[in-house]
Amino acid sequence: MILFLKLLFSHLIGDFLLQPTKWVLDKENNKIKSRYLYFHMGIHAIFLLLILQFNFSYWLGILIILLSHFFIDVFKIYYVKKKNNRLYFFIDQFLHILVLIQVTLMYDKIPVLDKLISNPKVLLFLIAVLLVTTVASIIMKVIISKWKPETMEENGSLEDAGKYIGMLERLFVFCFIITNHWTAIGFLITAKSVFRFGDLSEARDRKLTEYILIGTLLSFGIAILVGIIYEYVLKLL
Repeated sequence: MILFLKLLFSHLIGDFLLQPTKWVLDKENNKIKSRYLYFHMGIHAIFLLLILQFNFSYWLGILIILLSHFFIDVFKIYYVKKKNNRLYFFIDQFLHILVLIQVTLMYDKIPVLDKLISNPKVLLFLIAVLLVTTVASIIMKVIISKWKPETMEENGSLEDAGKYIGMLERLFVFCFIITNHWTAIGFLITAKSVFRFGDLSEARDRKLTEYILIGTLLSFGIAILVGIIYEYVLKLL
């Protein structure tokens, strides 16, 4: 575990603390010709050696980290666009950390990771979270997409805002259920109703009102169902 923490500390220093915005912009503009791309890799190499106290028994792990970091960054700077910049940022960091985990596992076990994977209660919780977030969003899209009113405009709304709001509300409902705070669900429904009142009162056709109500009830229904099943299965473990 200590090895992973050392590698993660080195990564955070090199990728965040010691990477000025000027370097990032230059890499985006000049791509692989940017000198700052290589300065960036040099910073990572130096801090990896320092944090590992120049222990060259880790030479293969250091090489894997540096090479993977280079190719991940190159891929990012060639494919990142303004509209997908946030997405590529998280993908970039996820891949870097994944490499750190793999390198750590080459030399040592990660007790926390080992316990998480082998613990059925943790796996059940992670499955439930996936169900009430991403999976539920896709299910709802499949179910209600055919009813989307033609008059419903997206111009006044943030991109994908509805999807993320739905994920958050289902997570809240799920958390309320597993912590036995059912009454809080009523407050959440009331709060959403207040915010949605404008949409419902200004709707010129009945279809928009029905669409919003179906989406809300379906969202809460899925979260409650997953919460109840989670509680039932948890008692069997």
